[in-house]
Amino acid sequence: MLRTVLFLDALTRHTGRVVRWLALLMLAGTLTVVVLRYAFGLPAIMVQESVLYAHAALFMLGAAYTWQQGGHVRVDVFSRNWPQSRRLWAERLGILLLLIPFALFLLWSGWSYVGNSWSIAEGSPDAGGLPFVYLLKTLLLLLPLLLLLQAVAELGKTWLPQAQDRNDQHADEETHYG
Repeated sequence: MLRTVLFLDALTRHTGRVVRWLALLMLAGTLTVVVLRYAFGLPAIMVQESVLYAHAALFMLGAAYTWQQGGHVRVDVFSRNWPQSRRLWAERLGILLLLIPFALFLLWSGWSYVGNSWSIAEGSPDAGGLPFVYLLKTLLLLLPLLLLLQAVAELGKTWLPQAQDRNDQHADEETHYG
């Protein structure tokens, strides 16, 4: 069980480290759009859509990593004064009763939507846009999948203190700006 938790944590950490580079791609794309439009009077629909795709991927693929790193907003008004064992049970119940059903619902409801997009190889409705809308819509399935994998890891960490200790060691390696 410990190996599974550590593997899933490493997978999420790796995904997050790769995905965070999309922020730089968004910056470069936005700068390109502005320069092309205002300096040369040229439209850049393909570049604009690339920024949109990068933005969607950054948030959808980075959600599990953000959770792992403790970056999501937590409402711990009540739980901050609870003993550790009670907080662990609240975490377990939140994962089992809220996150997992929500992620499974997203997978179930998005499956046919994404499948239809793939079946017609859906592209941009704009002339000069990207022909990969079906890839963008696939993020609707990757988000809950990555959240489910991290949910298993987080659930495992509530039962295995040594997994939490190893995760804390990796968290110390991360450098956050902001």
